[in-house]
Amino acid sequence: MKKLLNVLYVSTQGTYLSLEGETVVVSQQGEKKAQFPLLNLQGIICFGNVLCSPFLLGACAEHGIAVSFLTANGRFLARIQGGVCGNVLLRRAQMLRAEDPSGGALLAGLFLMAKILNSRTVLQRFLRDHGNILNDAEKADFDRTLAVMQSVGRTIGGEIMNRTPADSAGRMGREGNIANLYFGCFPHLIVQQKAEFPFPGRSKRPPLDRVNAMLSFAYTLLAHDCAAALETVGLDPAVGFLHALRPGRDSLALDLMEEFRAYLADRLVLSLINLKQVNARDFEVTATGAVRMNETSRKLLIHAWQERKQEIMLHPYLNEKIPQGMLPHVQALLLARYLRGDIEMYPPFLCR
Repeated sequence: MKKLLNVLYVSTQGTYLSLEGETVVVSQQGEKKAQFPLLNLQGIICFGNVLCSPFLLGACAEHGIAVSFLTANGRFLARIQGGVCGNVLLRRAQMLRAEDPSGGALLAGLFLMAKILNSRTVLQRFLRDHGNILNDAEKADFDRTLAVMQSVGRTIGGEIMNRTPADSAGRMGREGNIANLYFGCFPHLIVQQKAEFPFPGRSKRPPLDRVNAMLSFAYTLLAHDCAAALETVGLDPAVGFLHALRPGRDSLALDLMEEFRAYLADRLVLSLINLKQVNARDFEVTATGAVRMNETSRKLLIHAWQERKQEIMLHPYLNEKIPQGMLPHVQALLLARYLRGDIEMYPPFLCR
C-alpha cells in the first residue's frame, strides 16, 4: 500500500518558498518560519501571493511533487509538475475507453451512481442521529429525496449491469435533479449557527454565502488530491468519462471526486459549522456580493482536512483498513486495474 504522504498548504500572503538541500524552506519577510523534507511531501498548494524559487520548482519536478497555484479564494490557476508518470499502454487504454461510447458511458454511470448513493447515505446518517429535530413536513421532504435517490441509483445500476446504452444528457439531467433535492435538504443538516450560516442553495462562481464558500474550497482541495492520485498511478487526469473534455480541465479528477464529495467534503464542512469551529467573522464579502473565506477560516479548514485524511476507515471493496486520505489513491489504482483489464468491473467507493 502506498504510504500516505502530506500536502503542504501555504495560505499566508507574502510567503516565499525556497530550496535548501533536500528541504522546502518557508520564509516570511526574510525570516525562516518552517522547513519540510521533500521526501515527505506529495504536493504543494499555494493560495494567492505565494512565491516559489525556480530551484525549488525544479526539485519538486524531479521528485514528482506537483505544485499548484490557486487564488486566495481557492480558484485553480495552474499546476507545475515533472514528467508524465505511468506507461503509455495504460494511457492508451484510457483514451480508447474514453472514445468508446458504451465503455465511457459505463464508467460515467458508475461515478454518478456512487455520488448519488453516497449523498443518500449522508442524509440517512443525519436522520438517524438528528431526525428528532425535524418537523413532519421536513421529514417528508427527506423521505421524498431519499426515495428519488434510491430509484435513480437503482436505475443507473440496472443500466450498468445490463450494459444498456445510456443517454448521457438524460443521465446528467437526472443528476442535476438529484443535486437540487440533496442541497434542498442541506440547510437542515446545519444544526448550529443557523442564522450565521444560511444556505439558500448551491452557488459556485462566485459563492454567495459562507456555506458555499466552504464547500467550494473543500471541493478544490479534493480535486487536487484526486488529480495527484490519478497522476501517481499513471492515468491522465484530463481524460474523463462523465465530465466533458475541455482545455485546462482535469475531467477525470472531477469524475473521481464525485464519489467523495458528500463523504469527505460535505461532512467536513458541516462538522466545522456544527462544532462552531468557524464563525461568521471568518468570512469576507466582496463588492460584487461574493463571499470568500479569510485566512483564518482557510487555515481551519485545511487543518481539519489534513486531520480527517488521517482517520482510519474500512475500505468496503478491499476490506482493508486505510486512512481516509488514501481513498483517491485506492480508487485511482482500481480504475487503472480495470482499464488494463486486470479486474472485470471498476468498483466505485460506496460509503457505509
